Amino acid sequence: MTGTPDAPVQVAALQYCAAGTAAETLPFLLPMITRAAKDGATLVCLPEAASFLAANRASLREEAETEGNSPTLDQLCHHAAGHGIAILAGSLMMRRREDDALVNRTVLIDANGGVCAHYDKIHMFDANVGDGHRYRESDSFAAGNRMVLADMAGMTIGLSICYDLRFPGLYRGLARAGARMLSIPAAFTFPSGKAHWHVLLRARAIETGCFVVAPAQCGTHADGRRTYGHAMIVSPWGEILAEVPTDDTNAAAGANDGIIHATLDPAAVAAARNAIPSLASNPDFS
Repeated sequence: MTGTPDAPVQVAALQYCAAGTAAETLPFLLPMITRAAKDGATLVCLPEAASFLAANRASLREEAETEGNSPTLDQLCHHAAGHGIAILAGSLMMRRREDDALVNRTVLIDANGGVCAHYDKIHMFDANVGDGHRYRESDSFAAGNRMVLADMAGMTIGLSICYDLRFPGLYRGLARAGARMLSIPAAFTFPSGKAHWHVLLRARAIETGCFVVAPAQCGTHADGRRTYGHAMIVSPWGEILAEVPTDDTNAAAGANDGIIHATLDPAAVAAARNAIPSLASNPDFS
């Protein structure tokens, strides 16, 4: 199922709290994918760290699966083919075949169960947001170095992951290259999410005239970090089309799991860009 160009796309975005291993996460993730498909989604989007969020660096290294030999990816491909849907795995922690380096990788799976695109996270989250954790993704992961567009279910998608959200030049580049939907799967920390999540997602949509689909982790994970949730789908005009109801007072794993749906009509992209043609402006200093 590749979809008809310019036809509306039915998309779902998932919110849940990944456990410390794929073996613990998949038993509740896979039924969520099935439910989203049964409710009409043709493209199901998962958050960053879709299959696990490890307790520590040693566990991360142990749990990461090898490129070309990933049981988790095999199961996601099987589900995509079984339901006749596309699945955007927000990110999987993978070992590169050529050098065994870890990458934080989005994988896009088509409705036949084949991998049609992947993107390695460019911007590493090296930050101290005041939640008692110091984040140093660059100590664990090799950064990606290329922008990635993919055509799926009739929609051209610009791929990105979490911290990329803070770098608007990437999204302007994706939009100018043809993206009409931006995928921004995340595991945003609670403090930074509460302060910045909504405004940044809406800004990226408004600046590019793209739909933004942002599945999210939410809850307290094996390493003690708390993620913000509030998975959202945003229109090219910056309107929030759907948001997972999230209780910020409840940090328990699984307490704020949910699925949201929206219809993405490419005509809305054209309308937003015609109204405010900022993508056509030159010179481009992004």
